[in-house]
Amino acid sequence: MGRQIDALTFLPMDSDREMTWEQSLHANYTDGMQILHKGEVVYERYFGCLEEDGKHAIMSMTKSITGLLAEILVVEGALDDTRLVRDIIPEIGDSAFATATVRQVMDMTTGVRYSEDYSDPNADIWLYSRAASPLPKPEGYDGPDGYWEYLQQVEAEGNHGGAFHYKTINSDMLGWIISRVSGKSVTELASERLWRRMGAEQDAYQTVDGKGVPFAGGGVTAGLRDLGRLGLLMLNEGEINGERLFPAEVVRRIRGGGDPSKFAGFPTIPNGSYTSQWWVFHNDHVAFAARGVHGQTIYVDPTAEMVLVRLSSFPRAQNGFIDPTSLPAYQAVAKFLMNRE
Repeated sequence: MGRQIDALTFLPMDSDREMTWEQSLHANYTDGMQILHKGEVVYERYFGCLEEDGKHAIMSMTKSITGLLAEILVVEGALDDTRLVRDIIPEIGDSAFATATVRQVMDMTTGVRYSEDYSDPNADIWLYSRAASPLPKPEGYDGPDGYWEYLQQVEAEGNHGGAFHYKTINSDMLGWIISRVSGKSVTELASERLWRRMGAEQDAYQTVDGKGVPFAGGGVTAGLRDLGRLGLLMLNEGEINGERLFPAEVVRRIRGGGDPSKFAGFPTIPNGSYTSQWWVFHNDHVAFAARGVHGQTIYVDPTAEMVLVRLSSFPRAQNGFIDPTSLPAYQAVAKFLMNRE
């Protein structure tokens, strides 16, 4: 099976030259790749420094774990996604987040000022990183201390609910909301509701700021196989190993996607949307994914009953550079698996 998949060919986006599956793995600096079909592992490979007992930073796929926890709380009735942030977190004060709804935070349709241009040394992402650093603050530092202090001083930019804007601070705002309504940190809740119960074979880790608040927008490090289990949990609508971990409605709402009319600026996902911190492709296979910079992904294809997990170290942060030789490759594998049934 592995050799057959390696030999599969596909046409990258905007190209007239075919590429093999194996060539795409190297082109995209793949560190680990696992494919599950109908619950069975049909492909698993490791490259570079990653081995089967190793762990890898999953970057913004962390957001999808945070979003999944929030959607579970919404469906179970513990979190009202129509409430304003300030009604749940009064400490948010006059921050632009105060007047956003929980759903707008979950779907990243808030109107908040935050630049995530990694190539700009003056971008907000680096100010945020300085606030979040667990190391002692340098002498003379007078900025916010920790994720939540940063969120309290965020300024407005545009209107809430107008359009999708990918900004990590939404994920940490959501993490704060989850912590307040559940009485637990996102790490505790993920451990109790997901990791332990899905039969994970390795611990996962999550970075924290200087006050011990987990980085809900990108701090998780985990093993390839356990991310496959998470993908399988999403494919099977909340069930794994014969046990239901959360209502099927949670995945159905995520898979249904957000409002495509609010989603723009991602040419490799032309018909896509974003909801509950998950990317939804609205393609023929109803695929949806968790995604992180430098090539991290959990790609769920319900039509092909396939879960694909890639861990990667692509040198540029934007996944738009990787998608042209990845998304068509995933679709080629899906078709191959369906045709062999």
